Amino acid sequence: MAGHSQFKNIMYRKGAQDAKRAKEFTKLGREIQISAKLGGPDPESNPRLRAAIAAARKQSMPKDNIERAIKKATGGDESGDFIEMRYEGYGPGGVAVIVEALTDNRNRTAAEVRSIFSKHGGSLGETNSVAFNFRQVGEVVFPASAAGAEEMFEAALEAGAEDVASDAEAHAVTTAPDDFSAVRDALEQRFGEADRAGLVWQPQNTAPVDEERAQTVFKLIDALEDCDDVQKVFANFEISDEVMERLTA
Repeated sequence: MAGHSQFKNIMYRKGAQDAKRAKEFTKLGREIQISAKLGGPDPESNPRLRAAIAAARKQSMPKDNIERAIKKATGGDESGDFIEMRYEGYGPGGVAVIVEALTDNRNRTAAEVRSIFSKHGGSLGETNSVAFNFRQVGEVVFPASAAGAEEMFEAALEAGAEDVASDAEAHAVTTAPDDFSAVRDALEQRFGEADRAGLVWQPQNTAPVDEERAQTVFKLIDALEDCDDVQKVFANFEISDEVMERLTA
Protein backbone atom coordinates (compact mmCIF):
# COMPACT_ATOMS: atom_id res chain seq x y z
CA MET A 1 0.00 0.00 0.00
CA ALA A 2 1.19 3.47 -0.81
CA GLY A 3 1.80 5.71 2.18
CA HIS A 4 -0.61 8.60 2.56
CA SER A 5 2.18 10.98 3.56
CA GLN A 6 3.94 10.17 0.29
CA PHE A 7 0.71 10.76 -1.62
CA LYS A 8 0.38 14.19 -0.04
CA ASN A 9 3.92 14.97 -1.18
CA ILE A 10 3.11 13.91 -4.72
CA MET A 11 -0.17 15.80 -5.10
CA TYR A 12 0.48 19.28 -3.80
CA ARG A 13 -2.38 21.32 -2.39
CA LYS A 14 -2.10 24.83 -1.06
CA GLY A 15 -3.32 25.92 2.33
CA ALA A 16 -4.49 29.35 3.39
CA GLN A 17 -7.66 29.18 1.32
CA ASP A 18 -9.34 31.92 3.30
CA ALA A 19 -7.21 34.54 1.58
CA LYS A 20 -8.63 33.44 -1.77
CA ARG A 21 -12.20 32.68 -0.78
CA ALA A 22 -13.83 34.65 -3.61
CA LYS A 23 -11.73 32.87 -6.24
CA GLU A 24 -12.46 29.52 -4.62
CA PHE A 25 -16.20 30.24 -4.66
CA THR A 26 -15.97 31.01 -8.38
CA LYS A 27 -14.30 27.66 -9.07
CA LEU A 28 -16.79 25.78 -6.91
CA GLY A 29 -19.69 27.58 -8.59
CA ARG A 30 -18.45 26.52 -12.02
CA GLU A 31 -18.20 22.89 -10.95
CA ILE A 32 -21.74 23.04 -9.57
CA GLN A 33 -23.00 24.60 -12.81
CA ILE A 34 -21.49 22.05 -15.16
CA SER A 35 -22.46 19.17 -12.86
CA ALA A 36 -26.09 20.35 -12.84
CA LYS A 37 -26.05 20.95 -16.59
CA LEU A 38 -24.70 17.49 -17.40
CA GLY A 39 -26.59 15.42 -14.84
CA GLY A 40 -29.60 17.46 -13.78
CA PRO A 41 -30.33 19.71 -10.79
CA ASP A 42 -31.24 16.99 -8.27
CA PRO A 43 -28.18 16.04 -6.20
CA GLU A 44 -29.86 12.79 -5.08
CA SER A 45 -29.78 11.48 -8.65
CA ASN A 46 -26.62 13.33 -9.73
CA PRO A 47 -23.54 12.06 -7.86
CA ARG A 48 -21.23 14.65 -9.40
CA LEU A 49 -23.49 17.51 -8.34
CA ARG A 50 -23.80 16.01 -4.86
CA ALA A 51 -20.01 15.92 -4.57
CA ALA A 52 -19.73 19.49 -5.87
CA ILE A 53 -22.25 20.76 -3.34
CA ALA A 54 -20.48 18.90 -0.53
CA ALA A 55 -17.17 20.48 -1.54
CA ALA A 56 -18.80 23.91 -1.59
CA ARG A 57 -20.22 23.42 1.88
CA LYS A 58 -16.81 22.34 3.16
CA GLN A 59 -15.53 25.76 2.06
CA SER A 60 -18.52 27.49 3.75
CA MET A 61 -19.95 28.63 0.42
CA PRO A 62 -23.30 30.35 1.13
CA LYS A 63 -26.44 28.39 0.28
CA ASP A 64 -27.63 31.22 -1.98
CA ASN A 65 -24.46 30.92 -4.08
CA ILE A 66 -25.00 27.18 -4.49
CA GLU A 67 -28.63 27.60 -5.52
CA ARG A 68 -27.72 30.42 -7.92
CA ALA A 69 -25.12 28.23 -9.63
CA ILE A 70 -27.66 25.44 -10.15
CA LYS A 71 -30.22 27.88 -11.57
CA LYS A 72 -27.66 29.27 -14.02
CA ALA A 73 -27.09 25.78 -15.38
CA THR A 74 -30.75 24.80 -15.66
CA GLY A 75 -32.32 28.12 -16.60
CA GLY A 76 -30.80 28.53 -20.03
CA ASP A 77 -28.27 31.09 -18.83
CA GLU A 78 -25.36 31.10 -21.28
CA SER A 79 -22.98 31.90 -18.44
CA GLY A 80 -23.41 28.27 -17.40
CA ASP A 81 -22.00 26.98 -20.71
CA PHE A 82 -18.57 25.92 -19.50
CA ILE A 83 -16.38 23.42 -21.31
CA GLU A 84 -14.22 20.88 -19.53
CA MET A 85 -10.62 21.03 -20.72
CA ARG A 86 -7.51 19.09 -19.76
CA TYR A 87 -4.00 20.40 -20.32
CA GLU A 88 -0.78 18.44 -19.93
CA GLY A 89 2.79 19.57 -19.69
CA TYR A 90 6.12 19.34 -17.94
CA GLY A 91 7.39 21.51 -15.12
CA PRO A 92 10.96 22.03 -13.86
CA GLY A 93 12.94 18.81 -13.50
CA GLY A 94 10.71 16.88 -15.88
CA VAL A 95 7.78 16.85 -13.43
CA ALA A 96 4.60 15.81 -15.26
CA VAL A 97 1.59 18.09 -14.70
CA ILE A 98 -2.10 17.64 -15.52
CA VAL A 99 -4.38 20.68 -15.36
CA GLU A 100 -8.18 20.39 -15.32
CA ALA A 101 -10.13 23.50 -16.27
CA LEU A 102 -13.68 24.74 -16.80
CA THR A 103 -13.84 27.56 -19.31
CA ASP A 104 -16.23 29.54 -21.48
CA ASN A 105 -13.37 30.50 -23.80
CA ARG A 106 -10.94 27.70 -24.59
CA ASN A 107 -8.55 29.94 -26.57
CA ARG A 108 -8.15 32.31 -23.63
CA THR A 109 -7.57 29.51 -21.16
CA ALA A 110 -5.09 27.67 -23.37
CA ALA A 111 -3.08 30.86 -23.82
CA GLU A 112 -3.07 31.57 -20.08
CA VAL A 113 -2.04 28.03 -19.14
CA ARG A 114 0.70 28.01 -21.79
CA SER A 115 2.02 31.34 -20.51
CA ILE A 116 2.10 30.11 -16.90
CA PHE A 117 4.09 27.01 -17.87
CA SER A 118 6.57 29.12 -19.84
CA LYS A 119 7.05 31.69 -17.08
CA HIS A 120 7.84 29.02 -14.51
CA GLY A 121 10.35 26.89 -16.39
CA GLY A 122 7.90 24.42 -17.87
CA SER A 123 6.29 23.67 -21.21
CA LEU A 124 2.74 22.85 -22.26
CA GLY A 125 2.49 19.62 -24.22
CA GLU A 126 -0.08 17.90 -26.41
CA THR A 127 -3.03 15.91 -25.07
CA ASN A 128 -1.83 12.59 -23.60
CA SER A 129 1.79 13.77 -23.58
CA VAL A 130 2.09 13.08 -19.82
CA ALA A 131 -1.09 11.16 -18.99
CA PHE A 132 0.80 7.84 -19.15
CA ASN A 133 2.45 8.86 -15.86
CA PHE A 134 -0.94 8.86 -14.12
CA ARG A 135 -4.01 6.74 -13.54
CA GLN A 136 -7.41 8.30 -12.96
CA VAL A 137 -9.01 6.97 -9.79
CA GLY A 138 -11.73 7.91 -7.35
CA GLU A 139 -10.50 9.30 -4.05
CA VAL A 140 -12.49 9.60 -0.82
CA VAL A 141 -10.69 11.20 2.12
CA PHE A 142 -11.88 11.00 5.72
CA PRO A 143 -10.28 12.55 8.80
CA ALA A 144 -8.31 10.12 10.94
CA SER A 145 -10.86 10.61 13.72
CA ALA A 146 -13.62 9.03 11.58
CA ALA A 147 -12.40 5.50 12.28
CA GLY A 148 -9.40 3.36 13.10
CA ALA A 149 -7.17 2.33 10.22
CA GLU A 150 -8.28 -1.31 10.36
CA GLU A 151 -11.98 -0.44 10.54
CA MET A 152 -11.69 1.96 7.59
CA PHE A 153 -9.72 -0.58 5.57
CA GLU A 154 -12.28 -3.33 6.11
CA ALA A 155 -15.24 -1.04 5.40
CA ALA A 156 -13.63 0.33 2.25
CA LEU A 157 -12.83 -3.09 0.81
CA GLU A 158 -16.34 -4.29 1.64
CA ALA A 159 -17.72 -1.27 -0.24
CA GLY A 160 -15.64 -2.13 -3.31
CA ALA A 161 -12.60 0.13 -2.89
CA GLU A 162 -9.19 -0.76 -4.30
CA ASP A 163 -6.96 0.52 -1.53
CA VAL A 164 -6.77 2.57 1.66
CA ALA A 165 -3.81 4.60 2.93
CA SER A 166 -4.02 5.86 6.51
CA ASP A 167 -1.81 8.07 8.61
CA ALA A 168 -2.21 10.27 11.70
CA GLU A 169 -4.20 12.87 9.76
CA ALA A 170 -6.48 11.09 7.32
CA HIS A 171 -7.69 7.97 5.53
CA ALA A 172 -7.40 8.14 1.72
CA VAL A 173 -9.60 5.56 0.00
CA THR A 174 -8.89 4.75 -3.64
CA THR A 175 -11.49 3.34 -6.04
CA ALA A 176 -11.88 2.56 -9.71
CA PRO A 177 -13.63 5.51 -11.41
CA ASP A 178 -16.79 3.49 -12.10
CA ASP A 179 -17.01 2.43 -8.44
CA PHE A 180 -16.37 5.88 -6.97
CA SER A 181 -19.97 6.97 -6.29
CA ALA A 182 -21.03 3.66 -4.73
CA VAL A 183 -17.96 3.48 -2.49
CA ARG A 184 -18.26 7.10 -1.39
CA ASP A 185 -21.96 6.73 -0.57
CA ALA A 186 -21.42 3.51 1.39
CA LEU A 187 -18.56 4.97 3.44
CA GLU A 188 -20.34 8.27 4.11
CA GLN A 189 -23.35 6.36 5.37
CA ARG A 190 -21.10 4.69 7.91
CA PHE A 191 -18.56 7.41 8.78
CA GLY A 192 -20.28 10.68 7.90
CA GLU A 193 -19.42 13.20 5.19
CA ALA A 194 -15.97 12.86 3.66
CA ASP A 195 -13.49 15.72 3.84
CA ARG A 196 -12.87 15.40 0.13
CA ALA A 197 -14.19 13.18 -2.63
CA GLY A 198 -13.73 13.15 -6.39
CA LEU A 199 -11.86 11.78 -9.36
CA VAL A 200 -8.13 12.48 -9.28
CA TRP A 201 -5.06 11.70 -11.38
CA GLN A 202 -2.85 9.46 -9.28
CA PRO A 203 0.84 9.33 -10.31
CA GLN A 204 2.16 5.95 -11.42
CA ASN A 205 5.67 7.19 -12.19
CA THR A 206 7.22 9.85 -9.98
CA ALA A 207 9.94 12.45 -10.50
CA PRO A 208 12.11 12.99 -7.39
CA VAL A 209 12.96 16.65 -6.79
CA ASP A 210 15.37 18.34 -4.38
CA GLU A 211 14.54 21.33 -2.22
CA GLU A 212 15.45 23.98 -4.79
CA ARG A 213 13.58 22.27 -7.61
CA ALA A 214 10.58 21.65 -5.34
CA GLN A 215 10.23 25.38 -4.69
CA THR A 216 10.09 26.14 -8.41
CA VAL A 217 7.54 23.37 -8.96
CA PHE A 218 5.39 24.77 -6.13
CA LYS A 219 5.49 28.22 -7.75
CA LEU A 220 4.29 26.73 -11.03
CA ILE A 221 1.43 24.91 -9.33
CA ASP A 222 0.49 27.99 -7.30
CA ALA A 223 0.34 30.06 -10.49
CA LEU A 224 -1.78 27.46 -12.27
CA GLU A 225 -4.20 27.20 -9.35
CA ASP A 226 -4.50 30.99 -9.27
CA CYS A 227 -5.78 30.96 -12.87
CA ASP A 228 -9.53 31.62 -12.77
CA ASP A 229 -10.36 28.83 -15.22
CA VAL A 230 -8.25 26.12 -13.55
CA GLN A 231 -10.10 23.75 -11.25
CA LYS A 232 -7.46 21.18 -10.25
CA VAL A 233 -3.75 20.58 -10.73
CA PHE A 234 -2.00 17.22 -10.41
CA ALA A 235 1.75 16.59 -10.56
CA ASN A 236 3.98 13.56 -10.15
CA PHE A 237 6.83 15.07 -8.14
CA GLU A 238 8.12 13.20 -5.11
CA ILE A 239 9.80 14.91 -2.18
CA SER A 240 11.58 13.24 0.72
CA ASP A 241 10.07 13.72 4.19
CA GLU A 242 13.19 15.61 5.25
CA VAL A 243 12.88 18.14 2.42
CA MET A 244 9.13 18.49 2.96
CA GLU A 245 9.68 19.28 6.62
CA ARG A 246 12.10 22.07 5.72
CA LEU A 247 9.74 23.49 3.12
CA THR A 248 6.76 23.54 5.47
CA ALA A 249 8.61 24.68 8.59
